[in-house]
Amino acid sequence: MDGMRKLVTVVEEVHVDGGRAVEPPLTVAAAAAVIENPFAGRFVEDLSPLVDTYCEPLGELLVSRALGALGGEAEAYGKGALVGLDGEVEHGSAILHNLRFGNPVRDAVGGTSLLPAAEKCGAPGASLDLALKHTADHTVRSHHLTFEVRIPDAPRGNEIVVWVALATAGRPQARLPEFGSELAAAS
Repeated sequence: MDGMRKLVTVVEEVHVDGGRAVEPPLTVAAAAAVIENPFAGRFVEDLSPLVDTYCEPLGELLVSRALGALGGEAEAYGKGALVGLDGEVEHGSAILHNLRFGNPVRDAVGGTSLLPAAEKCGAPGASLDLALKHTADHTVRSHHLTFEVRIPDAPRGNEIVVWVALATAGRPQARLPEFGSELAAAS
């Protein structure tokens, strides 16, 4: 893909949490593309070139890489963008908050719910906390989790790091009541 410097995939398997075994282990996989930001250092009203260049190709590429690394079915998902310091948060948002990016992600995992996002500006090596939620029901509390990602040399000032994260389950040892259950218990 033109304008892409590198791809990064991060995989985490949680086998023990809170001193107890996690069976089966929770796997979280996040795939990132470090891309050129053609609008770094200048204000541009029309961000459609970002949308046209990156949305579908990145949505398809990143979900494919994350699924390949996951080793199982995705029950939770999220996305994020870390924009280099010469850019604007809006540059990452133009890619993320577009059905041309989100629908390939949802379609690949059979998702129907909101695809949560995190975006900010940062220097190379800055971390980004990706919020994940259940792929079919955003009210399932057990699947509200966060996955921290970072790339030591990215984003440079003129780059954007775009992420897709997937998880095989919700939080290990989840035991909070589901939304509405406290209302039902009170009635």
